Amino acid sequence: MKRIAIDMDEVMADFVTKHLYLYNSDFNESLTKKDLLGKKLRHLRPGREKELMEYIDEPDFFRDLEVMEGSQEVIRELSEHYEIFITTAAMEHPASFTAKYEWLNEHFPFLSDMNIVFCGDKSIIHADYLIDDNARHFRRFTGQGILFTSPHNVNETDYVRVNNWKEVREFFLK
Repeated sequence: MKRIAIDMDEVMADFVTKHLYLYNSDFNESLTKKDLLGKKLRHLRPGREKELMEYIDEPDFFRDLEVMEGSQEVIRELSEHYEIFITTAAMEHPASFTAKYEWLNEHFPFLSDMNIVFCGDKSIIHADYLIDDNARHFRRFTGQGILFTSPHNVNETDYVRVNNWKEVREFFLK
């Protein structure tokens, strides 16, 4: 059975909406996802990197993220034909472990705890495919990288791209 590794943030969980909401609330701004096309929030607001990272380093930041539309249904379908691993780069924000684990168990209870991988460098993942919003994870990954569209990666052209979970379904379950 082939393996699909799936990133959590900005692929299964809507990280950007919450990050923008917190930032806009605290700094009285009205940035949107369109403002982030081709860049991350920290690049758009240099000098505020510390404040932006403080949100993410809060232990409960990841606990209440919205589920990306279609992800639950499609991942359930994929799990009938593929071995699924959730691979999240939690080492970048170690305080996120509990919140991410609880979020995954709440929204994806059909996935085994044994198939959740908290890592840093995703090149250690032995899978046939990696669905991720961050192309840097594909550089040393030995399988096929599939870029999940997020505002920051719209200019990336070096990888197969899927824009939503409907396209993920079409790619894997034709």
